[in-house]
Amino acid sequence: MSDQARSFHKIAFVSSQTPEAEAARARLVVRYGDVSEDDADVIVALGGDGLMLQTLHRFRDRGLPIYGMHRGTVGFLMNTFREDGLPERLAAALPVTIHPLLMEVVDAQGVRHRAPAINEVSLWRQSYQAAKLRISIDGRVRLEELICDGIIVATPAGSTAYNLSAHGPILPLGTALLALTPISPFRPRRWRGALVPDKARIDIAVLEADKRPVSAAADHFEVRDIIAVTTRLDTSSSIDMLFDPDHGLDERILREQFVY
Repeated sequence: MSDQARSFHKIAFVSSQTPEAEAARARLVVRYGDVSEDDADVIVALGGDGLMLQTLHRFRDRGLPIYGMHRGTVGFLMNTFREDGLPERLAAALPVTIHPLLMEVVDAQGVRHRAPAINEVSLWRQSYQAAKLRISIDGRVRLEELICDGIIVATPAGSTAYNLSAHGPILPLGTALLALTPISPFRPRRWRGALVPDKARIDIAVLEADKRPVSAAADHFEVRDIIAVTTRLDTSSSIDMLFDPDHGLDERILREQFVY
């Protein structure tokens, strides 16, 4: 048995609060034990993609890989749930390193805010008035004026979440790209978003901020009445997700893109 397999015997289980997920956790704890998070070599998360997002934030930069099993509603980022052979599955699992986006925001009072986003950084209009935004990539203005309900900057991990519902592209995990997806664009009508290198710095300026107030969020952290947002990949921060070799995420990504 490899060192990796031996280390993965020290499992800490977390679950969502649904009866299905809690019952699954109770059965797995009886079967495999449950160590404290401080003593664990791996975290097994039971739930859906929402629980996975919470777990990734909670254990970011702690050196603990996260292995998800689907006991929730949406499970793009989760492995198939099975109770048998968990240590062997963990030993054979393939790691994918996730780097969060770093959102830096300036609000209308000039206060600066910073927050990480594993799924996406999102901007939305706060009133009946459409947002008016200017988008720059690496210091060069690429879109002088975008009139819309908002815009999303999504990581590959987040591309199957809010980004997908806004008709943005799905990015396979490990892809060195970010999806820039408008929400209900009004002008220019034909702009449907862009794919940008994940090393790029994306600056979004809010035009007419007094008349057209806008908020910004990094996953669950929101700032209101903003005037500017900068976002970039934070390569100094990371967490590993573990996937079964036959996880089938690529197949699910293809299937989602051919739904009609």
